[in-house]
Amino acid sequence: MPNLPDVVLWSIPAFVLLTVIEIVSVRLHPDEDEAGYEAKDAATSVGMGLGSLAFDFLWKIPIVAIYWAVYELTPLRVPVLWWTVPLMLLGQDFFYYWSHRGHHVIRILWACHVVHHSSRKFNLTTALRQPWTTWTVWPFYVPLIALGVHPAALAFCSSANLVYQFWIHTERIDKLPRPFEFVFNTPSHHRVHHASQGGYLDRNFGGILIVWDRLFGSWVAETERPVYGLTKDIATYNPLRVATHEYAAIARDLKAAASWRERAGRVFRGPGWQPAPPAAAKTPVTEPVA
Repeated sequence: MPNLPDVVLWSIPAFVLLTVIEIVSVRLHPDEDEAGYEAKDAATSVGMGLGSLAFDFLWKIPIVAIYWAVYELTPLRVPVLWWTVPLMLLGQDFFYYWSHRGHHVIRILWACHVVHHSSRKFNLTTALRQPWTTWTVWPFYVPLIALGVHPAALAFCSSANLVYQFWIHTERIDKLPRPFEFVFNTPSHHRVHHASQGGYLDRNFGGILIVWDRLFGSWVAETERPVYGLTKDIATYNPLRVATHEYAAIARDLKAAASWRERAGRVFRGPGWQPAPPAAAKTPVTEPVA
């Protein structure tokens, strides 16, 4: 297995430089239509990112063990060559799309991903606002390991995908040339994804490529200014609460649930799911007395 670079580590200087450039740009050329920066919000995003590094290290221990077990069981092997790496990146991006989509439509998965959407700002520090419970992601990539992709190669592809998505968290870049916008995920596409308007909700799930959204019916163009954040925003900058607030909400709903059917719905249905109201009792109709 060839040594693959740690693209996240190597990209940190670029992250810092681009963030500084964006902050200066916002300060020098403020735009009333932009969400801009807020010190507490940016600090929370950076804190969530640092916390995710520590927690990801813990989650990776059992996840890598599972991946290695699957890899050892499969007879397939994908060599790491100049022409297979792009194919592995393509495969990882495909399964990332379904992982991302799943984390929006299944509430227990949304409890993890909601962290990334919890800011009412949209800037490069928002890209750093990462969850601390990414143990929900690993099952989506098991097919790649079963097809013979080495776990280290998958880690490289996932890191490359994450690094790509850093630069699309900005309002300072308008729409790009149409051919690029048609194929790749861009700031315009991702602004839609982070918006809380009804027409923008649960759209544009792609990582590097936006073609998956076009193929599977989840693409929407940016036509009006997005309003960022959640449909029900959380008024806190406390990283612990940001990381756990949806899990706490699920626990409260489970405690108040009236049946096991409702409990299952509260966990595995969509984030906004509500049980059907009980049917109104039918009043018997009596004939009028003559």
